[in-house]
Amino acid sequence: MTEFPTSTELTEQQLAHLGAGAIAYVRTIRSEDAQRLFPQAPPIRPGLQLFALLNADGSPILLTDSKDAAIANAWENQLETVSLH
Repeated sequence: MTEFPTSTELTEQQLAHLGAGAIAYVRTIRSEDAQRLFPQAPPIRPGLQLFALLNADGSPILLTDSKDAAIANAWENQLETVSLH
């Protein structure tokens, strides 16, 4: 029987890379926080609700003003979207 490591046996770095390139999540952010995640983004008017598509390890993929657009981009790139609680 094959033994699999439990989550307590994974390092933070190993855990962060699980699902990288295969799993993504959508996170609601304020426009004021967009520059931190997406430094290449142009200046954005404060007070807007935006949606960030992030890789499983938290690295940014896409910034949009539509949750549906973020999910569609994940599907187009064959990324499985998951919900975080």
